[in-house]
Amino acid sequence: MNFTTKIPIAKSKNPIDYTSKIMSLGSCFAVNMGEKFHYFKFQIVTNPFGIIFNPISIEKLMERAIKHIEFTENDIFFHNDLWHCFEIHSELSHPDKEEFLAKMNALIKLINQQIRQSTHFIITYGTAWVYRNKSSDAIVANCHKVPQNQFDKEILEIAIIEKSIQNTIALIQKVNPNCAFIFTVSPVRHIKDGFVENQRSKAHLISAIHNSQFTIHSYFPSYEIMMDELRDYRFYADDMLHPSKVAINYIWESFLNHYIDKGCLTTMQEIDAIQKAMTHKPFNPNSSIHNKFLENLKTKIMNIQKTHPMIEF
Repeated sequence: MNFTTKIPIAKSKNPIDYTSKIMSLGSCFAVNMGEKFHYFKFQIVTNPFGIIFNPISIEKLMERAIKHIEFTENDIFFHNDLWHCFEIHSELSHPDKEEFLAKMNALIKLINQQIRQSTHFIITYGTAWVYRNKSSDAIVANCHKVPQNQFDKEILEIAIIEKSIQNTIALIQKVNPNCAFIFTVSPVRHIKDGFVENQRSKAHLISAIHNSQFTIHSYFPSYEIMMDELRDYRFYADDMLHPSKVAINYIWESFLNHYIDKGCLTTMQEIDAIQKAMTHKPFNPNSSIHNKFLENLKTKIMNIQKTHPMIEF
């Protein structure tokens, strides 16, 4: 589809290029965008603690990583044959207690380094609805299928989200004062909360982001593009909630045109050609034609790595 976005988007003052180091945090849409960056071989770390939907949980993990607050036995629990932590996604849950703690604390050390080195932080908020653990009174990032009667559900007020955003930025800027921030709200609708409740949630997130005042800030309207430009259900996946591949590509093009340095476009086209060539399945893998194809592919990769040694295939 042709890129014809009508929503005005300010050009980035700190465009992303192949020397940039990006950290992407947040909802499952952050994963979609992260996959695009990975495909084009940008230097990016996406959700090292798994998918996190709400601002408070993202802030809490940034504080842990920056202040080196290690996880202890008090932070984990055993449920359904696995050890879990309410602060992280269930994809990191583990059957062995000691290995689980060691893995999470190794991540803290690694993420601390990555936060200090990153040039850009892309933060995608998914929902303002949160679950508060009744026993600890703490907001959780993931319920891990623990019975719902152990939680109270609530919506974060705009002022609370705004304060969380400012806290997150302040934490990161304390160790990395020159980084750039790009905030966005996930276009994935949380219909399980209810149609009206989903709209309230997204409105709270958008209002809080725009109310926040800081110097290095940009807002990318992924939610607005999905709602206002891609209104038709043909732009949704089979569940009618997540953006389809066409929609993701459309939103990615908008991001690319406003946030990625134009000098990267030729390299991105070359990488795209290499990526497609690498998926090629030969009719006769032992033929001279295929061997020549592989040699040409190897040459193209080497040529890119001469100017961009950080790129690996």
